[in-house]
Amino acid sequence: QVQLVESGGGLVQPGGSLRLSCAASGSIFSIYAMGWYRQAPGKQRERVARITSGGSTNYADSVKGRFTISRDNAKNTVYLQMNSLKPEDTAVYYCNADAAPTGATMRNYWGQGTQVTVSS
Repeated sequence: QVQLVESGGGLVQPGGSLRLSCAASGSIFSIYAMGWYRQAPGKQRERVARITSGGSTNYADSVKGRFTISRDNAKNTVYLQMNSLKPEDTAVYYCNADAAPTGATMRNYWGQGTQVTVSS
């Protein structure tokens, strides 16, 4: 099994910054991609950013130019640098990974989420 643990959430003022991290642990053979999703109250979960093992990235239009996703493959960790935060960025942010445990096929995993609140 693969476990994902997020950290770095908190309360920040509009225009501020936060850096989220997500560490994957367990018996991991490979991780193809890791990403961040978010879910605001009353809204569906949406993908924020994704990065493959080769470094290719994708961003939601709403965060493009403000957020940067990166990863450290050696540490099985993905980061989300969030700048110029807006109140509409307020949500629970979830880490996601497409990973293959040792001896098993690839599947999708979720972390339990970290709260990001952007408010004055």
